[in-house]
Amino acid sequence: MTVLAVLATFIVFLTIDYLRSRKRGVVPVAVSNKQAAVPVSKVQPGVVGGFELPENLRYHQGHTWALAESATLVRVGLDSFAARLIGKFEGITLPKRGQWIRQGQKIVTVLRDGSKAELVSPIEGEVSNVNDAVLADGNLAGRDPYGEGWLLMVMAPDAKVSFRNLLNGTLARRWMEDAASRLRMRMPALAGAVAQDGGVVVDDVIAHLPDQAWSDLTREFFLV
Repeated sequence: MTVLAVLATFIVFLTIDYLRSRKRGVVPVAVSNKQAAVPVSKVQPGVVGGFELPENLRYHQGHTWALAESATLVRVGLDSFAARLIGKFEGITLPKRGQWIRQGQKIVTVLRDGSKAELVSPIEGEVSNVNDAVLADGNLAGRDPYGEGWLLMVMAPDAKVSFRNLLNGTLARRWMEDAASRLRMRMPALAGAVAQDGGVVVDDVIAHLPDQAWSDLTREFFLV
């Protein structure tokens, strides 16, 4: 009986030690999985001529952008140049859901100090959604033009055709640099409106240059 008791005790200790070893072996695997699930940091847009210019977008020369969400669904917004030139969005109007819009057609009207600025569509198609948050607070489009401040979602059956007329890559960078250069020529004091950390133009350009005709500038650069 004594021998059997000793054997039983020995078996119990072996079982406990096995279970503890197995448990210890699982822990590193769980930690490794958690580390692998950490999201990759979001790539920040580059800066061209003092204005942010994400490389994954296509740009209309009237300073609006288009992003293909699918083969026929396109997100539309205004670029950093437009946002900073407009400055304060005291009111904004957008097309209605279901409205058909053409590439180059005026689709956005922004009010400031009793004057208005208009921007054109970079894409042709049917408006499937409108950013109600921007309608409620137009300045959202100025604060975050490439993110929460988007304007429209458009069902564009011929999106590929429209995209051929838009700019990206090297052409987009050259175009933005040219626009920034033209703006500096019109506004020699613009150099004083550029932030020291990264060379990004301040949010409200016109507020720093009150002698400039806001309506004339927006018509010139927004191609309306």
